[in-house]
Order: sequence, then structure tokens, then C-alpha cells
Amino acid sequence: MRIEQQRYPSPSEAIIDSQSVKSAAMVSQEVGFDAGKKIKGRKRFLTVDTLGLVLRVLVTAANVGEREGGKQVLNLVKQSKQKISRLTTIWVDGGFDGEPFMQWVMNFCRWIVQVVLRPEETKGFVLLKKRWVVERTFGWFMGCRRLVRDYELLPETSETFIYLAMIRIMVRRLA
Repeated sequence: MRIEQQRYPSPSEAIIDSQSVKSAAMVSQEVGFDAGKKIKGRKRFLTVDTLGLVLRVLVTAANVGEREGGKQVLNLVKQSKQKISRLTTIWVDGGFDGEPFMQWVMNFCRWIVQVVLRPEETKGFVLLKKRWVVERTFGWFMGCRRLVRDYELLPETSETFIYLAMIRIMVRRLA
């Protein structure tokens, strides 16, 4: 006899990260240069739950900093009140680290920020607690040819294609 585990519809934890992608030649709106990754294009800020399902997406110019983009995407998450009623913890990487960002999240959103850093003594691939979930979601998106590069003129259109890709992934899981 199999016992089903009850899951709440609202997540209690979320993970945020960003991904810089090159833009196509004809794209000129909201395009910047990410000096850290040496990419001219756009940056995708992604908030996922612990299963890797997308809560919110924000596409900006690539020169937008991690903390500023993190504030914007968390503001969007906060606006969807019923969907995130149990949310208490946000897991981030070192790019989002910093006292002003953490204070903003605690004061404005009332959430706790947990920074997951890579151990300094390690070399090569290291599986980081909670953070691998958002990286896996970015990997799922790379299976969609349209999302490998940013071909869209407007950042809002890019966000829509990311949501459509996630819908496709979730429907395939149900089948």
C-alpha cells in the first residue's frame, strides 16, 4: 500500500538566480553587456520553488546587477500573494550577497535570505545545496531552441516564451 504525501499548493522556499544570454543581431531594446560573463545581450532572473517550477521570470538588459534584478523579481513574486502565502526562505548565490539586499528582502518582503556559497577548497563541479534546482531549470530551458539565444525584440516577449517552455515541460511530465 502506497501512502501519498500531502503537498501544499504554496511553496515555503524559493531559489533565485540569473542567467546571461546572447541576443540576436536584430535585437536592440533592453540589451546590455555583462562584464562578468563577457556577454552582450539580456539577463534572465528566475525564481523557482524547490521542485524547480517557475514562480516568476524577469528579463532585463545584461548590465543590470544581481541585487537590483533580484529586488525586481522578488517584488514581482511578492505581488502574487495567494500563490506564495507560505513563502519564508529565499536561497541565493554569492552574487546576491550583501547587507543592503538582505535588509531590503527582510524589510519589504518579510522573507529570510540564505546565501549558498561554493566551498573555496574545492575544484571542479560541486553540488550546492538548494541551488542546483534553479540550475536544473535553466538546463531544461536550454532544451528549447528558442531560449538558447534571445531572439525577441521585447523583454516581455522573452518572459512569455520562458513561461510557455515551462508549461510545455510540466505538461510533458503529466503525460
